[in-house]
Amino acid sequence: MTRPDTPTSTYRRSPRQRRRAEITEALLDGLEALIQRHRGLHTDDGDALHAELVAAEVAHQLAITRSALQRTPAV
Repeated sequence: MTRPDTPTSTYRRSPRQRRRAEITEALLDGLEALIQRHRGLHTDDGDALHAELVAAEVAHQLAITRSALQRTPAV
């Protein structure tokens, strides 16, 4: 998945920082995939509403996580 441009630091990342970034990206990609799967489960009964509610809650948490990661300086 293509990510929006994010500011890059002026110093070289340590292996630990690179790994943490990879883990973070994997988590965020997984959450996005979860949203897509839940939205694909629409049926004619109440399951669609439940799936959309779950997807909306995960999408909200995903937005919060992305925002926090953009604001948090590298360790």
